[in-house]
Order: sequence, then structure tokens, then C-alpha cells
Amino acid sequence: MQRIGFDSEKYIEEQSKYILERINQNDGQRLYLEFGGKLVHDKHAMRCLPGFDENAKIKLLQKLKDQAEIIICIYSGDIINSKTRQDFGITYDLEVLRLIDIFRKYDLAVNSVVVTRYEDAPAVSKFINRLERRGIRVYKHNYTKGYPTDVETIVSEEGYGANPYIEVTRPLAVVTGPGGGSGKLATCLSQLYHEYRRGVKAGYSKFETFPVWNMPLKHPINLAYEAATADLKDVNMIDSFHLEAYGNMAVNYNRDLEVFPVVKRIIEKITGETLYLSPTDMGVNRVGFCITDDEVVKEACKQEIIRRFFIAKCDYKKGWISEDALERSELIMKEVNAKEDDRKVVNYAREYAEYKRSLDDKYANTVVMALEMPDGSIVTGRSSRRMVAAAAAVLNGVKKLAGIDDEKYVIAPNVFQDIQLLKNDVLKHDRTSLNLEEILIALSISAENNPCAKKATEMLTALKGCRAHCTAILSERDEQTLRSMGIDVTCDPEYVTTNLYFA
Repeated sequence: MQRIGFDSEKYIEEQSKYILERINQNDGQRLYLEFGGKLVHDKHAMRCLPGFDENAKIKLLQKLKDQAEIIICIYSGDIINSKTRQDFGITYDLEVLRLIDIFRKYDLAVNSVVVTRYEDAPAVSKFINRLERRGIRVYKHNYTKGYPTDVETIVSEEGYGANPYIEVTRPLAVVTGPGGGSGKLATCLSQLYHEYRRGVKAGYSKFETFPVWNMPLKHPINLAYEAATADLKDVNMIDSFHLEAYGNMAVNYNRDLEVFPVVKRIIEKITGETLYLSPTDMGVNRVGFCITDDEVVKEACKQEIIRRFFIAKCDYKKGWISEDALERSELIMKEVNAKEDDRKVVNYAREYAEYKRSLDDKYANTVVMALEMPDGSIVTGRSSRRMVAAAAAVLNGVKKLAGIDDEKYVIAPNVFQDIQLLKNDVLKHDRTSLNLEEILIALSISAENNPCAKKATEMLTALKGCRAHCTAILSERDEQTLRSMGIDVTCDPEYVTTNLYFA
């Protein structure tokens, strides 16, 4: 059983309290709260802070739902370039649609979507049409004239004044987006300009999760954040502004520190007041106060850094990131004295693959996945003509949990044959081995008449939170299925075949 190192309930209480304090600083009129990181399904936080509820932030907002409405920002360039959110394998424009559905599920009011740094392109127009024809308001914000140096122009009718005002009615306006660079800060400051022009006293603050300002600079939790953003070249630094203003050490990251002097001047120009003396001041981040076991958190973060290194190696192999990003990820591994085989499942997968290959040439291309069970034991599964390694490992895992003998079938051989015939003869697939999703469907169907299959199916949810490692790069379908099951998987940067398109 996973040890707990974080109090999620306390976190929700602490964050709620400090957000309300920020609203009250503006006489309760309005606060624009920029959400850094993921508002929902924050799996990075969940992995680094054992005990963190991946949906803690949206549950927090649900407590404030009568006071809050949500503005979602998306950069037009990310729509044009089909930028993808890797943890879900969907593009940023689809992520906006997913977020809207989730917010509605939690009974949170979605004010509108803002297309930032607007470009008139077919993909952008289609996205806007898709939203507007479903009754969702869309605003277009252009690149801010004069940004970042000419504050006089920025805070004028030519700058923020050129953007349409987003009609907001509640005291808390949450500004979020599908990922970094969505234009959240610019949207907040543009709204701040319009509010003061309208005689409304409004404020700006930032909901932060990482880096954790009141933890040491080189604490694994802050290094794990660097590992997660290695491709963005984010670097944690001591907040020099905070140190100068208060004489206290605080951790922030390079982009916030670089932009702070400009943001400070812009806010002062708009409001006529000095609201913040440091970028740390701007944030609301109570993570560090809710850690209950620092050693548990350190170990979890070390594991996350190893996980990110494997992802970087695979992404480099796929051509998605630069060599610099890969080297950065490796340096962070060294900073916490981590090795690949500190991830327990790695050696089990590699050693079993080597063992099978040593037996016979027919196993030369065998792929193996090792899966760590809830009790710490390891099961493995290998690729075969019937199924891929991920499917074999999951099937073996649930059989073990259900107490079913390893040699006993839970899926009848004729079911394999029928599905493989369908894939080969009808769908004309190049490979007919069943993927993980197909095996799960076959298992569910078998459960109707096979008590063992039923017992195995009932054990699937027990694999949530387990770690796995595969000796080859997974297909997108298998990777997404494992993620949906809550299995934390890594891969060696090797392809199953030499094929390019059918790999």
C-alpha cells in the first residue's frame, strides 16, 4: 500500500482561505485568479505528493462555485500547430472542449473562451465556429501592442484597450488554459485594465502548485517540476525580489522572475498602487504547509524524475524534443543521485526479455512489460502472436490478484482467433496481436460465462496507481489505455519493428 505524505483536505481548506483573503483585499469586488498547472487531473502533483487528490483544485473551486466563473484561454498558434497535451494524447483545442465538459460536471460556470494572440487561420475559425454554434462565447485578443517594454502603450487604448472586455459578473474570475503559453497572464491584465476603466476595484493573483516556494531550491519536489518542464527550459531560482523585500528565501522559476518587473509596472500603472513586491507575493500556494511526511514526498519525487527521464528518452527517439532537453532531464536525474534501475520494474522487464531472447532466435523481438502489484511483487507479460506485452502483463496481474492459476485460461482460445480473423480479414490490420483494450473487452465478454474471467475483471481497478515498465515504446492506444486505468508506465526508447508508418 502506498504511504501517504500529503494532506489533501488541509490543502483545499488552506487554498480556499487564502483565495478568499485575496478577494477581500479588493473589497470583495473582483479577483482575477490565474491558474498555473492543471486545474483537473493533476497527475504530476498526485505522483509527487502521495495523498494529493488529482482533482483537489476543481473540488476547491466547487466550494467557491457561487462566487466563481471560469475563463479558458488558448493561444491561436497552438490551434494552428495542433499542439498536444501528452498525458491525454489530445490537442489543445480538444482539451478546451474536455475542460468545459468537466467544469459543467462540477457545476462550475464557464464564462467564455479567449483565443489569445489571435491569427486569422482556417483551423482557428473552425474552432471558434464549433464553440459559438454550441452557445459558448468566444473572444479574440490580439498580440498586445508595446509588450513587453513600452508600458505606456500597453496600458492604453492601443494596448489592452484594443481587446474586447470579457463580461464578468462574479467576484472570482478563474483564468485557466490547456497548458503553458495559453495567454492567461495577458488576459488577466487586460481585464484588470478594463475593470479600472469601469470603476471596478479588481485584483490579480496566481494559483500556484509548483515550484513550492517555501521548500528548498534543490528539494526533489522542485527538481521534479524542472524535470516535468525540461523541454520548456524552466529553471527554479531564488526569488531575488522576495529576498530583497523581506529578507526571506523563496523559490520561484525563471519565467516568473523575468516577467515580474514588467508585470509589476503594468499593475501599478493600471491601479495606481504597488500590490506586490515579488512574484512569490502574487502566488497563492499552500502546498508546502500540507506535506505530512517529507521522506515519502522525496522518494515519490525521485521516482517522478526517473519517470520523466524515460519519457524524455522516448520523446527524443520520436523526434519530439531536442537533445538539450534530454540532457537537461539526465542532469536532474544526477542531482538526486537517481538511476534507471531505481525504478523497480525496469530491471525485471529487461532481465526477463534478455532471458527469453537467450532461449531461441524466435524470441529475438520479444517485448516484455513488468508490472508492480499493490503488494510490491512483480508480474511480467511478453508479446506473442496472441497479444501485446501490455495486455499480457495486465492479464497476468489481475489473475494473480484474483488467485487464478497462471496456466488457466480466462479468455477462450476461440475468442482470440475470432478477433484476429476480424482484424486480418476484415479490417486488414498489419498486426493481429490483440492490444490491451481489445484484451480487456474480450475479458469482459468472457466474464458473462466464465467465473474466473469475472473474478479477473473485478480486479482491474486494483491496478490503479501501480507502476509498469516496457522494453519497447508502446503504441499510442496501449499507452492511453494504461493511463486510463491509472497505471504509471515507462518505456525503453526502442521500437518494436523497423517499420516507420506501421511501427
